[in-house]
Amino acid sequence: MKNNLKTKKILAIIPARGGSKGLKDKNIRKFNKKPLIYWISNEAKKSKYINKVIVSTDSKKIRNVCKSLKIESPFLRPKNISKDTSKSIDLIIHAINFFKKRNEKFDYIVLLEPTSPLTTCKDIDKAIEILFKKKKIADSIVGISENVNRHPVFNVKVNNNGIIKPFEKNFSSTRRQKLKKLFFFDGSLYISTAEKLLNSKSFYHNRTLGFKTDKWKSIEIDDIIDFLVAETLFKNKNKIESYLNG
Repeated sequence: MKNNLKTKKILAIIPARGGSKGLKDKNIRKFNKKPLIYWISNEAKKSKYINKVIVSTDSKKIRNVCKSLKIESPFLRPKNISKDTSKSIDLIIHAINFFKKRNEKFDYIVLLEPTSPLTTCKDIDKAIEILFKKKKIADSIVGISENVNRHPVFNVKVNNNGIIKPFEKNFSSTRRQKLKKLFFFDGSLYISTAEKLLNSKSFYHNRTLGFKTDKWKSIEIDDIIDFLVAETLFKNKNKIESYLNG
């Protein structure tokens, strides 16, 4: 299988829009002494299957940082697809069309967010292998993590007087071990065949697999608290993995 997989052309796209509001310049903010964007780019480069790794950005500043880190950023993304309301599929189609004009076509597209710096090349390659192995039933695979602490049975609504009401029918005292397993999209990775992605304009459909991510890897950086927590986890990842592996 792995030999057949290596005949496929795979493009990894790392989106890095300028003008972050939650945390200024977060994509190039120093994270463990290097710009945040470095870490996911480095892991993508170490993949056994990815042929090309690029950063899609609308920012000259970010592009210059990429250049200094030897990360390919072959174009500046148009401003009309770089707004707060812009969808990821727009930047993906833009990148695909950019390379299509240069007679470069790809079989699979991998989308990797700089804000998920705990994702490793092993995670990426394992997800690619799973998707390829199950290509008869699936065209896409996305990162998911088990929802335990924020399971819907523990959620409440608050009325205008500050009184809490159960989100579901009744307040629950169910032990976590007894809960039905639910998962959330953790943003760690998104992979699809290029054909399906162009046709469906989404990674999410009835032929999408879930790639289960460990709880400690599921953090996404949106603000300074996320940033500091992720950096602490990153610095202690060897200890965490050693503990989890017994």
